[in-house]
Amino acid sequence: MLNVEPSPPSSHSFMLHLFGIRRAHSLLFARLSNKTHLAGDAEKFLMRQQSALQSVVRQLLSKKKASNIEDLIAPGDDPGVSRPRFIRVNTLKMEVHTAIKELGKKYAVQKDDMVPDLLVLPPGSDLHDHPLVADGSIFMQGKASSMVAVALDPKPGWEVLDACSAPGNKTVHLASLMKGKGRIIACELNENRVKRLQHTIKLSGASNIEVLHGDFLNLNPKDPSLSKVRAILLDPSCSGSGTAAARLDHLLPSHVEGKTSEDDLERLNKLAAFQRKALAHAFSFPAVERIVYSTCSIHQVENEDVVQSLLPLAESHGFQLDTPFPQWQRRGLPVFAGANHLLRTDPVEDKEGFFIALFTKKQSTTQPFPRRSNRDKSFRYRGRNVRNSRAVACPPTKISKLWLYQYAFSTRTRWRKNHSIQN
Repeated sequence: MLNVEPSPPSSHSFMLHLFGIRRAHSLLFARLSNKTHLAGDAEKFLMRQQSALQSVVRQLLSKKKASNIEDLIAPGDDPGVSRPRFIRVNTLKMEVHTAIKELGKKYAVQKDDMVPDLLVLPPGSDLHDHPLVADGSIFMQGKASSMVAVALDPKPGWEVLDACSAPGNKTVHLASLMKGKGRIIACELNENRVKRLQHTIKLSGASNIEVLHGDFLNLNPKDPSLSKVRAILLDPSCSGSGTAAARLDHLLPSHVEGKTSEDDLERLNKLAAFQRKALAHAFSFPAVERIVYSTCSIHQVENEDVVQSLLPLAESHGFQLDTPFPQWQRRGLPVFAGANHLLRTDPVEDKEGFFIALFTKKQSTTQPFPRRSNRDKSFRYRGRNVRNSRAVACPPTKISKLWLYQYAFSTRTRWRKNHSIQN
């Protein structure tokens, strides 16, 4: 949301920057008319600058020699191929089959083959004004984004920590997967994003989410209020390079395809440093069994490099890499042993570039030696209960020479005593 209204657009660079606002391309490219529904401060601002924006769009079409806006939105795609519309059903409010029935009145609807509560609609399906969106029964959420909460696989009744929650789509998805049971702690540092998070939670109808306005890195793992957290979803700030096409970053004057500036590299390194700190912190929560680390980035430095650098730490806390969605074909870049456990989506093939790493706590394979009370002096030997002698000092699983000697000595002593034989 825009809190301070900027001055009217006066430069080509600023005009293009506006295209990065979420939903701007849907609003400007598909719905520029007097009937457009205004749903927020950002959209109201864009509509007030409608004439200037339309002028820049015409200039872009001419410069790029494009016949329509779709050519600008999806560069590099095969002709005639565009992104399908994914809809996640909020099962706290509506059953999947009911949503299919309602949406099927206007659209061709299919169930996704991987995410159980995800529906696939034809490209270009505009549901921004749909009543099911307005009341939180369905959320417009991409497939890759919807895979993150499913990979964590929280169970009803668990306590779960969403480390970097806003805007909250993944948070309320967790609540849906947990059937509204248990406890979700939604942590968010930015005050404005906290408001967005609270709005998303209210819209979803989830009642088991507690919003924590604070820094995840400052949470004390030994705090009693966090002692029962069993799963952590960590979707930290990242470059967003996997969704750059949807944000129209390629239209910015500073964008040069295939090249990364020194400023970009510095930003990536700073982001990766924060991501490593956040993931390392997640390992320190004592009761946690599952951790999902995800980004909407295509860069190795934010993905495989972060995971690889923390593998020794993860191992020291009893964690190992697990494989989310084993049937998914695209895995991590083969830069270290075990990268095949990681999951990637492709920004061209899958229309989004996401990365998912799943850590699970190892189950102990060693069984402690059974403890016996002092009263219980018997043990099992070859299927029989055998009474222990005080002279037996060796394990009952193996008859030692010492045991035989002690047994022979005690038998000889008893025989001499019974027969009154003196040494």
